Amino acid sequence: MSFDIARTPTLHAVATEDESMLAHDLQSRVDEAIQQAHAQADVVESIEAQRAAEEHRTGLQKAERVLSQSATGFRDLLAELAKAALEVIIQSVITKGQPNFAKLDELSVVENRHRHTNRAIERIVEHLIPLSQIACLREESHALMTTARAVERIAQERAEKVLGRLKDAVSEEMVLPVDMSKGVAGALIAHAGGLKHRAIQASEEADRLDRAYRDRNETAA
Repeated sequence: MSFDIARTPTLHAVATEDESMLAHDLQSRVDEAIQQAHAQADVVESIEAQRAAEEHRTGLQKAERVLSQSATGFRDLLAELAKAALEVIIQSVITKGQPNFAKLDELSVVENRHRHTNRAIERIVEHLIPLSQIACLREESHALMTTARAVERIAQERAEKVLGRLKDAVSEEMVLPVDMSKGVAGALIAHAGGLKHRAIQASEEADRLDRAYRDRNETAA
């Protein structure tokens, strides 16, 4: 290291002059710290809650698809049964002089199943899926914010550790400014800021969907 303190009073100390190696090492340390944050208990819990909410929404979407297929099948079956029931009624009058309504019982059972299937679809589409989407966004926002705070804690710990190691140099020169923004701690703070931004966006979207859901149901009522 060669410098003239009279000409360059501001010094920059780096681990290596190789910028690519420096960047790679920085990213590796940042990635390791982020993995450490993801392993913390509160972060794990929040991510599990988000995953559970997403699985619930996926289950509702699957149920809607299955029920829609069933409703289509019931509709086709109803057409066939209605036609068959009419033929039985007509033929029974022709052959026995009295109508035979036995087929109507079977028709009634299928109609009841079709009606309740459609009601189940309506509830899923108009209520359960919208509410599950809101819940997913709430859990996503919580998980992102919890992770951001964990990353910030690690960044704080690293910064305090670095400053602790610089105490001897500070005692010699009295003042030693340190720019943490260009190191691992700074990169972690920037990453946490991005997570917080996404958390706010998810929360705002959840609020928007919640208002739309309430307005829609108040109008329907």
